[in-house]
Amino acid sequence: MTPLLFPAYADAIRELDVAAIASPAALPEHFLLAREGRISMHYIPFEHVNTEARIVVVGIAPGFVQWKNAMSEAQRRMTAGDDQAEVLRAARLAGAFSGAIRPNFVALLDAIGVQRWLGIASCASLFDADAHMVQISAILRHPVFVDGRNYSGTPGMAKLPFLREQVLRYFALEATQLPDALYIPMGSSVAEGLDWLVREGVIRRDRILHGLPHPSGANAERVAYFLGRKERASLSSRTNARQIDAARSTLMAHMAALSDR
Repeated sequence: MTPLLFPAYADAIRELDVAAIASPAALPEHFLLAREGRISMHYIPFEHVNTEARIVVVGIAPGFVQWKNAMSEAQRRMTAGDDQAEVLRAARLAGAFSGAIRPNFVALLDAIGVQRWLGIASCASLFDADAHMVQISAILRHPVFVDGRNYSGTPGMAKLPFLREQVLRYFALEATQLPDALYIPMGSSVAEGLDWLVREGVIRRDRILHGLPHPSGANAERVAYFLGRKERASLSSRTNARQIDAARSTLMAHMAALSDR
């Protein structure tokens, strides 16, 4: 298991003036973990792994705003005298699925039966009483910036040795601690990355829930159609109803098969 990096950064985090950092370009050099050409990766205290988790929600990478939120939360917890484990747990959860994205995400999971597999009334409790069942993660654990902007999946991570190395160094080791969890990719780039890890023998293919629409507000029409809140006839040309229908059917069958085991 990779040793925790946090002890080497704790003093710098404690002394950091988070409000004064206005862009990725202003991140202190001390937090730089690696750089290759246009791509840089910077430390964030996202090292907590909930080994009880049955659901792993996988984003692409923390962005700049998440970096600031995590650093602020870590500072707050250290000032309060919390131990290292609690600082890391709180920092990783800071801002996770806040705003409109959370109810969309809960509705999507409930629609395919994840709550029945977990034995709970609704996946809404994953953000409250049943938080011990979920790990909020990212296939690239630490923030990655391309030309000073949040990495969004281009260039593809499976095609770049630099990014593949980061996936294997951090997320793959996290996944080995959660072999029986279900992995939910947030977006096509993450799905491709998880499929690469299947080929690498890190994750079992049947543990990945492919095909859920991304729950962001920008994806509102696809989410509404997936949930049956919008009729097919009223969809815009940007929404592929057949593809969504197929994904919904596959996901529901997948969850039904898991629940019957």
